[in-house]
Amino acid sequence: MPAGVGDPGEPSAAPRPLIGICAAYERASWSFWDMEAALVASTYLEHLAHGEAVPLAFIPSEQTIAEADDLVGRIDGLLLLGGADVDPAHYGAEPEPELEATVPLRDRSEIALVQAAVRRQIPVLGICRGLHVMNVATGGTLHQHIGEHADSTHRKAPGHLDETTAHEVEVMAGSRLGAAIGAGVQEVNSHHHQAVDRLGDGARVTAISPGDGLAEAVEWDSPVFTLGVQWHPEAAQLGGIIHQFIEECRTARAACPAAAAQH
Repeated sequence: MPAGVGDPGEPSAAPRPLIGICAAYERASWSFWDMEAALVASTYLEHLAHGEAVPLAFIPSEQTIAEADDLVGRIDGLLLLGGADVDPAHYGAEPEPELEATVPLRDRSEIALVQAAVRRQIPVLGICRGLHVMNVATGGTLHQHIGEHADSTHRKAPGHLDETTAHEVEVMAGSRLGAAIGAGVQEVNSHHHQAVDRLGDGARVTAISPGDGLAEAVEWDSPVFTLGVQWHPEAAQLGGIIHQFIEECRTARAACPAAAAQH
């Protein structure tokens, strides 16, 4: 359980937003089983529970891709999680030697869901890999490997998201991110070796890593919350970015009674 995660507290009279979560697809072991499975880590679910949001997992599948627009039309927000590298075929590049494991079906499912959410102006939050997917889904590209900066700054403690992975970012004033966590220098955690290269359509960088200039957060020109961050706020204390995302989803739900009735 991340630091600061506690009891959700008393139920609120405010509407409970329905958040679509893009599940990972990985080999996993549980009980007697060891096989491929769709997964959502408990850290994300704890944040949603504290924010009194209702989670709904979207499973990577051909059916999800085919029905992406209808699925997104039923939710109040879309949350994309960390995980495997994004296949460079999705942005027209050849694999480089440093490319790590990819899950193309997960890529295709999440790209379709992001594109549907952007069309429908549904709030979106992308975390780590989620930022990469958002950028590719809107026409951008990625650095397949960030070289020496990967292990020295951005993935210096593999398998950890605690204080050993902390580094500074510079958050731009006047951004949605700045409103959520404060502008200026902030300390975050990270665990990645890919990064945003050419920005997607309508995107702008709203936080950078001062040491190497890598994009640490990207926002899209949209009337609704559309933000990706390179670090892992789900492993941090409650509040901040995920809280702001949930509140934006709650507002969107309250403002659209017809959609709420659909749920």
